[in-house]
Amino acid sequence: MTGMRGIAGNTPLATPRLLPWRLQPGWPLSVAFLAFPLWWILGLANVVLLVMTVPMAVTLWRRRGTLVAPSGFGVWLFFLVWVLLGVLVLWADAPFAEPGGGFSRLLVYGWRLAWYVSFTVVLLYIGNLSERDLPSGRIGKLLGYMFVVTAVGGLIGSFFPSIQLTSPVEMLLPRGLAENSFVRDIVHPKVADLESILGFEQSRPMAPFAYANTWGAAYAFFLPYFLLTWVLRAGTRRRVFAFVVLAASLWPVVYSLNRGLWAALGVMGLFGVVKLLQVGGPRVIAWTAGMAAVGAIVVALSPLPGLVQDRLENPHSNNRRTLLAEETTRSALTGSPLVGFGSTRNVQGDLGQVAGGAKVGCKACESPPLGTQGHLWLLIFANGVIGTIAFCAFFTIRFFRHWRDRGAYSLAGCAVLIACGLFMITYDMVEVPLYTVMIAVALMWRARRDARGGAASHAAVGASR
Repeated sequence: MTGMRGIAGNTPLATPRLLPWRLQPGWPLSVAFLAFPLWWILGLANVVLLVMTVPMAVTLWRRRGTLVAPSGFGVWLFFLVWVLLGVLVLWADAPFAEPGGGFSRLLVYGWRLAWYVSFTVVLLYIGNLSERDLPSGRIGKLLGYMFVVTAVGGLIGSFFPSIQLTSPVEMLLPRGLAENSFVRDIVHPKVADLESILGFEQSRPMAPFAYANTWGAAYAFFLPYFLLTWVLRAGTRRRVFAFVVLAASLWPVVYSLNRGLWAALGVMGLFGVVKLLQVGGPRVIAWTAGMAAVGAIVVALSPLPGLVQDRLENPHSNNRRTLLAEETTRSALTGSPLVGFGSTRNVQGDLGQVAGGAKVGCKACESPPLGTQGHLWLLIFANGVIGTIAFCAFFTIRFFRHWRDRGAYSLAGCAVLIACGLFMITYDMVEVPLYTVMIAVALMWRARRDARGGAASHAAVGASR
């Protein structure tokens, strides 16, 4: 951890009054997460998270004389500056993309920029509140609660996939704006997408998020904190409830045919077992080995092996994803390799006639915009090679700062970063997924800083004695 010298130091933080009516530190996170299902029904789920950035930023402003930041934060600030440069090329024509563009391009750019700022604020907000002010356990329980919400949403999407609502926000928006596909995805509650992947109609759960892939990323990112606060550090009743939720959540995980989620859960599980065997005592080792054995038996007896085989034999979107990634990279490297094009662009033509073009009743036939179907491709197309390197460098630095740590939140955070690295190839992760990743980074950073502070205090006491 390194301080922002010149504007911040490592002075111990005093507990300030966040607001005149003395709300508890961390209340913006509680407001956003505890009522998340309600915000989703109202069409405000993502908007509320952005709005809660404001009181967090006010808190940081009041602490501006004592702010600290994690090592590598300068790289992240550089990335933000590079994102800002994207506005200069927002209306530049990109190779292989439709020329021209209207106001919606600025809307999409501004939406992503607001999220990047929000990620920054939540990182500094959590990191600059002490464990006494905002305990890690409280944040972990919020993330564990979000896993329960995600699991319930997945079950609803699996068994009642046709449910969708017209939210109050959608009703209030001007018709032209409400019918914009980008805006509609944000404000229109929908529990699942229906796709024919194995030759029959299959539901891909998405509630309470805007996209099926967002649901998959959220499931993986919230899972470590659910296991930590609802299983490992919980009473008997809470633990029994947690196992019921966990078992029920496997249905949408298995039958959603989400290969990215399957791979992420496998790698995260392997990392978790290795770390627990490394840092745990005999009891932890025995518990870990037992859980791994039970998990292997459950997987072997479940429909998952057969579904995995069927899914591999029916790649479905592989060709389209590969072509889109190739076109995205070629367009960015040919037209604007350093800065990118600021935002996504609609494909010119029908993407090599593989997708076939848009058809009535076949959403999957439509060519996705350049810079979608994976956050890595968004970075390359929207922010160029330099922006992509800066983004990846920040999270790589944070991972290697913590992967040897023995703390529970460091283990959970590193598992989240591993899943994030896998998802970047296939998932668009702006909004809740990357917001959760930043919370994970903040918890790891703060835990290590506090551990070092405690070690320094013990050393000082020993020297004085």
